[in-house]
Amino acid sequence: MATATEPPVSFDSTFPEDRPRVLVVDDEKHVRDIIADFLTIEGYIVRTAEDGASAVRELERARYDMVISDLKMPKMGGLDLLREVVRTHPDTPTVIMTGFGTVETAIDAMKRGAYDYILKPFKAEEIVHVVQRGLEKRRLAAENLRLREALSLYQVTEAIAASLSLDEVVTTLADSAMQEMRADLSSVWLAEPNGGFSQRRLRQDERLLGPEDDPGELDEAKVGQRLASGVAVLEQSARARALFRRLPDRQVSSLCAVPLRIRERVLGFVAAVSLTANKRFDEGQRKLLSIIASRAAAAIENARLYENLQASFQQTIQSFARTIDTMDRYTAGHSERVAAYAVVLARWLGLDEETVETVRHSALMHDIGKIGCVLNLNKSGKLSPEEYESFKRHPVFGKEILDPIAFLSPVVPGVHLHHERWDGRGYPLGLRGQEIPLIARIIAVADTYDAMTSDRAYRRALPHEVTVGEIQRCAGTQFDPEVAEMFVEKIDEHREELRAAGRRIPE
Repeated sequence: MATATEPPVSFDSTFPEDRPRVLVVDDEKHVRDIIADFLTIEGYIVRTAEDGASAVRELERARYDMVISDLKMPKMGGLDLLREVVRTHPDTPTVIMTGFGTVETAIDAMKRGAYDYILKPFKAEEIVHVVQRGLEKRRLAAENLRLREALSLYQVTEAIAASLSLDEVVTTLADSAMQEMRADLSSVWLAEPNGGFSQRRLRQDERLLGPEDDPGELDEAKVGQRLASGVAVLEQSARARALFRRLPDRQVSSLCAVPLRIRERVLGFVAAVSLTANKRFDEGQRKLLSIIASRAAAAIENARLYENLQASFQQTIQSFARTIDTMDRYTAGHSERVAAYAVVLARWLGLDEETVETVRHSALMHDIGKIGCVLNLNKSGKLSPEEYESFKRHPVFGKEILDPIAFLSPVVPGVHLHHERWDGRGYPLGLRGQEIPLIARIIAVADTYDAMTSDRAYRRALPHEVTVGEIQRCAGTQFDPEVAEMFVEKIDEHREELRAAGRRIPE
């Protein structure tokens, strides 16, 4: 049975809860009392227990900064208690007391995780000195841990803030909740436009929960209702389990959930769950998760704004492409087809997805400059020399149209230079070879293929084989030979994929 030893009335402590707490464990009452008296006089809060089993119950009930335990005790001895303390309270130093005859055993205890040992009979100053050294070591370890956590927190919040992808932000947030909270489950929930929350990411400790284990499901309505009051959720045992719609296969020990809040708006929440007995989240961990959530909320807001800008960007490009296509009934859909061919060609060439998207956007708008051409694009015959010279200005007009729009600057080179030739005989600048941006060289091949395999006012569509032969023939003169050869090599395979998908392909 655990007993309390309080300090003398004369002891002056303005903040008694800040004093170190020591648990003394010995089956001899007079030994417990002597040690407790010594340490109480030194200003420590001391509790005692008569054996290891009583000590385990006391450790479950309250926090202790150090355990001093006898080696030989009934019910549960010092080594068994040491094993339990190392398992459940690894940051709490344990000192083993032993008689002269069991020094080897005491040294073995240190190998198993004990901080130090004291030989019986002992002197008061020996006890005090060991406790002081042990608590100082614990303080330094805690300080180092806080510094590591601060660095880790900084790295986590920087990683969250660095991304403009909503998917990346919620993934990093869920991973961070797992790591920083030492949780067994974590989840990120985002508010839906029509109310309620939807789970956007779930992480689980695969060492604890296998593929067949059910991670359960939070009752997001209950959690959201609690968070709406402005107070974070920090619950243990049954009260934590009451916030689940479906319980995990393992017993829920602790739950911490904090809101993702921007000013007065709740964007969602992040939750961490412990499924490990005796591993309960505390107020310090709740504050840690709140700091991470605060930075994540700002990143989520930025990611959504960026997504809206991207949507506007895509809509602007699609609008430009449709504007061009409506000018000429024979080229309706031409911009989208050129974009589709250009994208697959860019991927065949091994370009990264960001560049592939730039190729797509540039190809969609490659003919935007035709808006500035004052001529009949549906003329049934060939263009006159004057009309052709006017037509040749459409890449320049395209550049002039797009240049004032800053966010479209990456697509300008493809629009401006897709009629340049590898041999330098193209327009508008007469660039040659590698002087021509790769994006423009890709669009040149894709544009030629679709133009030749489509009906025009002045001729019928040419067969696929004829068009491919012409592209191959012009490799090294009109086209970049590497780009042209890649297109010729891969286009038949691509056509089979389109045919299998039920898509129309040129004959």
